[in-house]
Amino acid sequence: MKVRELAQKLNLRLFAGEDGLEREISGVYIGDLLSRVMSNSESGSAWITIHTHVNIVAVASLNELSCIIIPEGIEPEENTLDKAVAESIPILGKKVSSYSLACRIYELGIK
Repeated sequence: MKVRELAQKLNLRLFAGEDGLEREISGVYIGDLLSRVMSNSESGSAWITIHTHVNIVAVASLNELSCIIIPEGIEPEENTLDKAVAESIPILGKKVSSYSLACRIYELGIK
């Protein structure tokens, strides 16, 4: 499934990174400790995190993650959005918990 399709099906808000919406999603990683994300996430995964600082884009780029999803209605920082645009990494969000997002993504067939 492409990021664009996931965003539409879950009614996710696109904060930045529209140029990356055609990336394929092959899995999901949920985590907030950046070193764990760097060492354990797999290329192509959508990443659910509560972090909003610019380092999330660096981690997503380094690990070739398909997108970043921020739960709980949390708004990303402005410099994070600028970096996401530069790196073509979609940052999406929704006012639900990480657990709810993960359950819905699983129901859509992404494991």
